[in-house]
Amino acid sequence: MKEEEHYWNERYMNKDMGWDIGYPSTPIKEYADQLTDKSIQILIPGAGNAYEAEYLWKQGFTNVHILDISEIPLKEFKKRNPDFPDENMHQSDFFEFKGQYDLILEQTFFCSFVPTDANRNAYAKQMASLLKPNGKLVGLWFTFPLTGDMEKRPFGGNKDLYINYLSPYFKTITFDPCYNSIKPRRGNELFGIFQVL
Repeated sequence: MKEEEHYWNERYMNKDMGWDIGYPSTPIKEYADQLTDKSIQILIPGAGNAYEAEYLWKQGFTNVHILDISEIPLKEFKKRNPDFPDENMHQSDFFEFKGQYDLILEQTFFCSFVPTDANRNAYAKQMASLLKPNGKLVGLWFTFPLTGDMEKRPFGGNKDLYINYLSPYFKTITFDPCYNSIKPRRGNELFGIFQVL
């Protein structure tokens, strides 16, 4: 964890956050707007500044949890949302985290890991372990080519590659090009809904 934690701390301290758009991404927001049960347990891993969590909290969702390996964005989130419960903020390595959730929101988190088979298989297995029976993994995956560069995050992929990792643990409900991406990401995102097996 220390190496990854250091890496992300450096990115935040240096304001090297090209992924940070400053508001909840449209596809996640519009999906959240369709949810009617505001008591469901929701986890956002690799939450960063967690604008999606902030949006959900302000819409009355009472069991939103955020997880990040770096404490820096969690502290910033708390400054913006002082009434957000401390016990729902988790600084931890995703792969070591424990819990059970109805819904996990994926904001291109998968694409932040060095794209080894071991990492990507571990991601899929861990996501499944964090979901309750019939729980869902919902969100965005980048759809641009995966290169051999193991340094340049985010890392890409394609629909077939992602399904290959997810299919041992999840049933695909939908996984298609995202029609409501924000402009800079248009054409580069897949929106998926997966149900744990």
